[in-house]
Amino acid sequence: MAFRATILTLYPEMFPGFLGQSLSGKALARGDWSLDCVQIRDFTTDRHRTVDDTPAGGGAGMVLKPDVLARAIDHASDGDTRPRLLMSPRGKPLTQQRVRELAAGDGAIVVCGRFEGVDQRVIDGRQLEEVSIGDYILSGGEPAAMILIDAIVRILPGVMGNALSGEHESFEGGLLEHPHYTRPQVWEGLEIPGVLTSGHHAAIETWRREEAEKLTRERRPDLLAAQPVRK
Repeated sequence: MAFRATILTLYPEMFPGFLGQSLSGKALARGDWSLDCVQIRDFTTDRHRTVDDTPAGGGAGMVLKPDVLARAIDHASDGDTRPRLLMSPRGKPLTQQRVRELAAGDGAIVVCGRFEGVDQRVIDGRQLEEVSIGDYILSGGEPAAMILIDAIVRILPGVMGNALSGEHESFEGGLLEHPHYTRPQVWEGLEIPGVLTSGHHAAIETWRREEAEKLTRERRPDLLAAQPVRK
């Protein structure tokens, strides 16, 4: 069964966006995955099609109404058990491991937040898993949803031409990826490291591992701390 992504948004016209290009776009055209957008505003009941209201207790901004959003979620998830995700800066950071877990399933229902946030009651009542793509704030959840779906789609079977491409990347082994080089051999006086053109595969793998550890130690020591001790 192809991976099914359902996006709940106030701006369905933003999709597929860049998901319609390159690897993900070709995979979408082949039917390796599918994309549906649900307009949250279609589930309002008043003539003004109101989707938000002022925050209880006062404060700036507006909050997505739980009744409207719940109806949209129920419509999108009727009869299926796909994970329900809410793109949120306060969510659990997205990891490659979670991406792989999602890619192994039938798909996902992704809610794109807007305004000041989403009423907590619908988060709890519809078991929304809050997911963050970083410690920063966007105008809405749509760009974050696209990033999430792109990360999933690229590792679906058959999407990447070379399956090994997905096995030697940053985070796949718990480390940042080693440096890459290609021809010409010398560029602006800088040479490709000799070990990479030596033909000695064991030495190349050792070099790559050491360089990956070095970069991770410099840039993401938190990842290195989680690595098992090598004996």
